[in-house]
Amino acid sequence: MNRQPSERHIIWSNLSLDVDDWREAYKEFLEANEIDADPNDENGLYEYMVETNDEYLTDERLNLDVRLSQPIIVIGDLGLWNGRRSGYKMIDSGNIKDCLFSDTDYTEWYVDKYGDLRADAVHHDGTNHYLYRAFKDGISDTQKENLQYKIYCGKATRADITRVTKRLGDEIAKVYGFPIPKQRTAAELSR
Repeated sequence: MNRQPSERHIIWSNLSLDVDDWREAYKEFLEANEIDADPNDENGLYEYMVETNDEYLTDERLNLDVRLSQPIIVIGDLGLWNGRRSGYKMIDSGNIKDCLFSDTDYTEWYVDKYGDLRADAVHHDGTNHYLYRAFKDGISDTQKENLQYKIYCGKATRADITRVTKRLGDEIAKVYGFPIPKQRTAAELSR
């Protein structure tokens, strides 16, 4: 069977939680734990939904405890009160699980159809879009600094980024077993 890659493989999200999707699980939770609470209590249901979903994020961090040989750079397209800006942050641990942290109100992490780990993070001023990439082995500090400078100035192109970094989706797809397109080699790109 030849499965086509989907547009995105969601790792974790709290963007579109719907309490109706959690009603049966909440009732089962109350019964299984012999909790004498009203299964129709909307506040209790909402609290259960949020807490349980947050526990799932902890599970995903455990699943993605994958240490890479190089640091990860998070490239951000930031929605700020005064407009959009670009920026970056380093994850020096090189561990994919450390990508799954956010200080925004709502976040969704996913692997896109190109094999890139991305996140959409909503906050009171707008939405941030993040791209997570690991530096390739053998890249010099100067090359890393040049990319960081281009990102800071808002001038980094996709070619600039892919020249010195690699996607994280291959490692993530190994954990979850979903298909992503094969990454083209330099030889294939030059044809």
